[in-house]
Amino acid sequence: MEFIKEVMTFPEACKRWGLGESTLRKAALSGRFNENEVRKSQKTWLVTRAGMVRLYGEERRKRKEEK
Repeated sequence: MEFIKEVMTFPEACKRWGLGESTLRKAALSGRFNENEVRKSQKTWLVTRAGMVRLYGEERRKRKEEK
């Protein structure tokens, strides 16, 4: 497993899951993500793939492949 692929910025996660950045920001600020799933590094929000899957299910392109 390539660990670097397990962490992404909010814009990347939004593109992969089809969500708006405000959706992720609100989830992060309200504590919906676990402590080890999201963090802010200076002005950049980072999120783990595991956190995204836990809250929003598989990413959009993977859902299409399953159909």
